[in-house]
Amino acid sequence: MTPADKTATARRKPGNAKTLARHAPADPRYTAAVIPTTILAVLAQIADAEGVAIEPWLAGLGITRAQIDDASVRVSYRQASLIIKRALRAIPRSGFGLEVGAHQSNGTFGIMGLAMMTARTFGDAVNIGVEHADITGALMDVELETLNAREVALVARPRFADEEILVFLCEELFASTLQLARGLVGASFKPERLELTYPAPSHAADYRRLFDCEIRFGTNRNRLVVASRWLDVRLPTHHPVSAQQALAICREQAAHIKRQSEIVASVERILRRHLAEHPTLGEVAAHLNLSERTLRRHLATAGRVYRDIHDQLRTERALELLSAGALSIADIGNEVGYSDAREFRRAFKRWTGKPPTAMRTP
Repeated sequence: MTPADKTATARRKPGNAKTLARHAPADPRYTAAVIPTTILAVLAQIADAEGVAIEPWLAGLGITRAQIDDASVRVSYRQASLIIKRALRAIPRSGFGLEVGAHQSNGTFGIMGLAMMTARTFGDAVNIGVEHADITGALMDVELETLNAREVALVARPRFADEEILVFLCEELFASTLQLARGLVGASFKPERLELTYPAPSHAADYRRLFDCEIRFGTNRNRLVVASRWLDVRLPTHHPVSAQQALAICREQAAHIKRQSEIVASVERILRRHLAEHPTLGEVAAHLNLSERTLRRHLATAGRVYRDIHDQLRTERALELLSAGALSIADIGNEVGYSDAREFRRAFKRWTGKPPTAMRTP
């Protein structure tokens, strides 16, 4: 699960590799594999329909085409964002995020979609969606904000600063939210306005056609403003028993994601501190006061393998050092646990598909 094209991207956009590398140690959410592949599956469906091969999007990330459609598979924000960037380059058309969002329906949201459909009111459904957005593969953080007696807003905040995909993420989130809302209360659902932090894109008219409301660009928040009266609308699909069952599963999945994130983040923190020492699984387990067998079981439950995590972090560090350009290939190998430069070169080519010399920033 290594970002094989991180430095290649940096050549196209100066500083991007360093920006990406800076996320990982600062926030464990960047590399924790806890995000369902919901959005990626929609991207793959569109690519399949247009005859676009998605295998290049997955190169170096340890993910297969079949896993994109596997509900049990989880990816990290790093992996998801890289796939989205590659998809945007492969299908370079305006409004692609709106298209991906509009492709979705209540069924796309899985068990959370069912919990929302069977809720008593639209307001109850919205609260469920905000509380459990993480289990659907959301790549932005969301919250519900009361603006005044007449209006509420769904506020979306970027999880990481990444201008390259901000427009796509906002378009996808708000368009899919609109589809979900209309699926719950009917086609008559209409927001009051949509506010976005970025300048009006060339396809701004597409926003107005889709959302059928006032669109404001260049604001200080990304939010969809809705009349409060919608929150009291009773849902025709309300079913008390199904609602309780679906909500219980949502809570169980959310707790599982939290547990996965914690154990993987702990392993990553230890590995980053000791990369040059090439720690074994048993040594990392000892740092965590766990047996090797217990740690391996915890990682398996999280859908991760120790070697993949280790290789991922070694690749990220090697790419960072290659981008900086100050160290020799042998010294970089030492930094990530290889005393033999030839072994490092072989390992690096296995991780990324290219020799380390090809990944140096000119």
